[in-house]
Amino acid sequence: MITVMNDFDFFIGSWTVVNRRRTSMFDGTDDWETFPATSVSRPVFAGGGNCDEIVFPTQGWRGFTLRLFDPDSEQWSLYWAGSRTGRLDPPVVGRFTDGRGDFYGDDTWQGRPIRVHFVWSGITADTARWEQLFSIDGGETWESNWIMEFTRSASPA
Repeated sequence: MITVMNDFDFFIGSWTVVNRRRTSMFDGTDDWETFPATSVSRPVFAGGGNCDEIVFPTQGWRGFTLRLFDPDSEQWSLYWAGSRTGRLDPPVVGRFTDGRGDFYGDDTWQGRPIRVHFVWSGITADTARWEQLFSIDGGETWESNWIMEFTRSASPA
């Protein structure tokens, strides 16, 4: 599958979400918390991008993602912001290959530089999976820290 402008069309609409998020990072523990969310995604630029807002009702905050396609590089840039900080995080950039999206970027975690990897997989008409991984060694090893399992919702979130 070649990356195209409409790669994220599958995500347009309303979703219920089961989140699994690691409670601490890079300390050898493997404790996770699970919590619900709802999400609504809308197209922008006639499919050349989309945005979604995700509501975490038990966490007391919201998230927002903007995804934009660059036709020259044939890559997507994904930007995340959370209502807790109001900041737009640095983008992760990448593409879809054979039904899987891999997106990489640089950021900081607790004041130290990290590599970030987003993975979109398990995409069907009614399901999708997103996973976030961090690396503190320049991408040699990765630690998964957040997984979202999306199920299409019949009504707006």
